[in-house]
Amino acid sequence: MHIADMTMFYAPASGGVRTYLDAKHRRLGIYPDVRHSLLIPGAGLGSKDGVYSVPAPPVPFGNGYRFPLRVAPWRNTLRDLHPDLIEAGDPYLTAWAALDARRQLDVPVIGFYHSDLPLLVSNRIGTWAGTNVETYISKLYGNFDRVLAPSTAMAEKLIRIGVTNVHVQPLGVDLEMFHPARRDPGLKSALGLGNETHLLVFAGRGSKEKNIPILLDCMRELGEGYHLLLVGSHMPTHVPENVSVMNHFLPPVEVARLLASADALVHAGNQETFGLVILEAMASGTPVVAVDAGAFREIIPATCGLLCEPNHPKAMADAVGQLFRQDLPGMRRAARRHVEMHYDWDTVVAGLLGHYASVLGITVGTRAPAYAHG
Repeated sequence: MHIADMTMFYAPASGGVRTYLDAKHRRLGIYPDVRHSLLIPGAGLGSKDGVYSVPAPPVPFGNGYRFPLRVAPWRNTLRDLHPDLIEAGDPYLTAWAALDARRQLDVPVIGFYHSDLPLLVSNRIGTWAGTNVETYISKLYGNFDRVLAPSTAMAEKLIRIGVTNVHVQPLGVDLEMFHPARRDPGLKSALGLGNETHLLVFAGRGSKEKNIPILLDCMRELGEGYHLLLVGSHMPTHVPENVSVMNHFLPPVEVARLLASADALVHAGNQETFGLVILEAMASGTPVVAVDAGAFREIIPATCGLLCEPNHPKAMADAVGQLFRQDLPGMRRAARRHVEMHYDWDTVVAGLLGHYASVLGITVGTRAPAYAHG
């Protein structure tokens, strides 16, 4: 079985989509009967180890992202590869190129709905624009042979706007990269903090939907004895005294160290499609406090963290205080166990192979070889 993935959501500082595709490419490489090709935008045509670069111009001030403008290079690359199945990972030109290739190759196409585009457009332009985008999404994803969504919350949104044949397929976590063993006991000292200070962390982009101002107001409520470390690009520069900022992209191994070294992760975003950083923190043995919205209701059990009212800094501060009155060592162990049981990449890839086999009408083995773990 030859699977081809394609997306424009792939850049040096990419988030969850690149993490998903890179992990998937590595895991599928150890299945003897599976070939995986990954098509991503680049400066020109090229290929290495099953990753194919397709020409696309850079997005100005886009942190390395490129926006494809022509269907033909993507369709032609797919035609030359002739996969058995195509997965489209964004709702833009590459998705239409995949559908165009389907007509030439007579192969099924799956659409993975990674981001809530109507909501993002509504936030930036207005509700009227979001409604128009819903119509576009309904039309586009109605053409796919199967639609995958990373959470039940996302699947329900798609069904509400008229998309059918939607299936929930959670993403996974690199359990070796994000591990309690990466805890750095010297981090608090490096930040100028005492060991008794409760160190909180948030890692990700400082984009509007992450609701960073809510975190800052939460820290003002918490005051002395609590400190927040903001990690990622586009973070605010004017912050309370009990907040530190690392305003740049960090490699995963460094993010893993910071997550494992914090006492808790906090997340105020109320529009998350999945919330990968939540699971990365939990895999690191770090409990979480997040808002009761989006996919967080699905991925954070009570044994691993607390949920609070969205857009309410006082409610978040109260939840943080409550967290530190609980059995934190027990929550750390529970968080790690929960991710190991449900979000290991081998489990995720086995689920994906099940979707692919169903669409192709074939039977394939979905158990990874014993040495695949890691």
